[in-house]
Amino acid sequence: MSETETASIAMGFARCEKPDRYIQQLVKHWSHKMATSYADGMGGFPFSDLESAAMQALPEGIAITLTTADPERNLHLRGVIERHLDRFAFREAPLNYEWKEPEDS
Repeated sequence: MSETETASIAMGFARCEKPDRYIQQLVKHWSHKMATSYADGMGGFPFSDLESAAMQALPEGIAITLTTADPERNLHLRGVIERHLDRFAFREAPLNYEWKEPEDS
């Protein structure tokens, strides 16, 4: 099977007041562990060759796309992301996270 056939993808959203600031803080925080990237309100987090997260600052919050090798790992990394974002958004934490998996076609 190819990576795309086994990948577990989740789309998340966290409503918050300062999405761009929180993404930038997370990029800086995780930059010592991975090759993070940031440009124009978008942050990239390559956890491994098979796992990554992309975050986009929107006026009403943070849109998150999380790709992992399997559903169990996806659930684990959702928790990691939520805990870290809540730490940076401590004045309005805990944030409300909405997660959904794309429908199988």
